[in-house]
Amino acid sequence: MFFVTTAIDYPNGKPHIGHAYEKVLADVLTRYQRLKGMPSFFLTGVDQHGQKMVKTAEAEGVNVATLTKRNTKGFIRLWEKLGVDYDGWAETTDERHKACVQAILSKLEKKGSLYKKSYAGHYSIRQEQYLTDRDRNDDGEFGSEWGEVEEREEENWYFKLSDHVEWLRSTVESDDLKIFPKFRKNEVLNALERSGDTDLCISRPKERMSWGIPLPFDPDFVTYVWFDALINYISFAGYLKAEGSDFPDFDSLWPADLQIIGKDILVPAHAVYWPCMLHAMGFEASEMPTLLVHGFWNVRGDKMSKSLGNIVDPDELADKFGPETLRYYLCRDIRSGKDSDFDIERLVMLFNTELANDLGNLLNRSINMTKGFCNSTISDTNTSDDEDLALRESLTRSIDAYRKAMDACEVSVALQAINDHVTHCNGYLERHKPWEMKKDESKLARVGEILSHTAESCAQLAVLLRPILPNAATKIFSQLKKEDLTEFTLDDLKWGLLEAGHQTGKPKPVFPRIQVEEK
Repeated sequence: MFFVTTAIDYPNGKPHIGHAYEKVLADVLTRYQRLKGMPSFFLTGVDQHGQKMVKTAEAEGVNVATLTKRNTKGFIRLWEKLGVDYDGWAETTDERHKACVQAILSKLEKKGSLYKKSYAGHYSIRQEQYLTDRDRNDDGEFGSEWGEVEEREEENWYFKLSDHVEWLRSTVESDDLKIFPKFRKNEVLNALERSGDTDLCISRPKERMSWGIPLPFDPDFVTYVWFDALINYISFAGYLKAEGSDFPDFDSLWPADLQIIGKDILVPAHAVYWPCMLHAMGFEASEMPTLLVHGFWNVRGDKMSKSLGNIVDPDELADKFGPETLRYYLCRDIRSGKDSDFDIERLVMLFNTELANDLGNLLNRSINMTKGFCNSTISDTNTSDDEDLALRESLTRSIDAYRKAMDACEVSVALQAINDHVTHCNGYLERHKPWEMKKDESKLARVGEILSHTAESCAQLAVLLRPILPNAATKIFSQLKKEDLTEFTLDDLKWGLLEAGHQTGKPKPVFPRIQVEEK
């Protein structure tokens, strides 16, 4: 079983484009594994506890549980709209998750991995964590990224993170904790050099923050939101599940083959806290998840933020341009691990150029001319024509490049491989001009061969497109009257999906051009 999971979102507001990208990416990579014939499980969800949820609820004059339920529904509705097809849904207020967290806390406390002490220091309300001098900028100040920072002194429980730092360093160096892209590995090693003997505060006094999971051995405290949230990756995968639970079989899922996170939460949460927590629970180096770290969507080089007023709303974009248009842009215009600028004009340009003009035109011409010139009938394509052989070689190269890119989680590169063959096919039609050849009856057989080659290409490209644009792929299959292609795996791809004598359907634009109003 291939296990894909994402960082769970904090529903203290509406989902933004970064949330949408991460979920679409996870959905695409899960669907790709299934296209390879690999049974897969996709887990995502929401991280509902924490002080920020309480403050927002107070500001809105609603109960925090009410706010949590309302905002969570907004996330779920958007994922449904975007075709994000997850298998497991995590909500950290779930009683089953609470039981798992408390069982882990009890185990760690009994083995001496937790201790209680008083601490005075600077506290970031936005990030809900204590800061050290290492968090100051070059001017000796706590930067704007920390939000409001206040001095605070209180007693709390701590996890002996320092006991696991040397183990973690060797685990990262040996790639037992795999981090992609590779250049992110050095960030983790540098963070470990800076961390020293710092332990992790894993509680908050209940008297000032009650919205959390109580410590089972000290009910005057609740669990720190990050310690609670990270455990979702195993609690909702079946770790320590109760008898009769409908959670999956943990041993068949763990370790996560892909744990997809943003670069801002790699260090310290996912590459320091999380593996050290797992190690303290008894997990070995070989049982660490693989971290896939994606970059940010920026606007004109600036990170999206409420203060700058440049947040991009994926819900509005999906309504305006269509969910699959947004899916295509999110997959096409960013390289794995890198930042990218969100650009509405490029969204329109990429869709109109690569899908409407190129692939859509290829599909329409192939089906239309097959209907008009060949009675909608696929011809025998076993020819020795050099141009035909070159087209087949182009398709083989594109499939190989697609598979290599998707295995490396480089979806934009995989889409380029698809586009390369589309370009070859459109050039093939332009060189042969079957619309002119059909005027000569002696060339009608050749016209059938040409159109059958491009129709076959459309069928195979639709299979490749299925993880990214499942609805569009289904429409292409339907127009080619090959609905059974939805059951194909990558290994089933071979020349001749459309057999000689097969009847194609009626063309209808799968990718109608986006019309932009002139200013």
